[in-house]
Amino acid sequence: QVQLVESGGGSVQSGGSLRLSCASSGFTSNIIYMGWFRQAPGKEREGVASYWRIGGLTYYADSVKGRFTISQDNAKNTLYLQMNSLKPEDSAMYYCAANDGSQFGSPLASSTYNYWGRGTQVTVSS
Repeated sequence: QVQLVESGGGSVQSGGSLRLSCASSGFTSNIIYMGWFRQAPGKEREGVASYWRIGGLTYYADSVKGRFTISQDNAKNTLYLQMNSLKPEDSAMYYCAANDGSQFGSPLASSTYNYWGRGTQVTVSS
């Protein structure tokens, strides 16, 4: 089992920045991918960014490329999402997710991930 706990959400004005953190515990050595997803009210959950732990590759949704950066501190078992130039449309609940290799799919597809945190709210005002 893997446990994920997000933090760092909050309210900012348009153009501001936030850094989300996701602390992982449990059988973290089995994790292949880690990702950030978001879900706004009335909308489907969408993949924002993903990190392939083995190869160090990163993947981003087109809507956040150039503004968001995903990174991992292996020593701390913590995943980060640095969000710059935030827009009101970035407002959502942000979730951390992990894949231990037991499910297969696109790095930005929610169905690929089998562990999820409870989320942290991000609100961007105009």
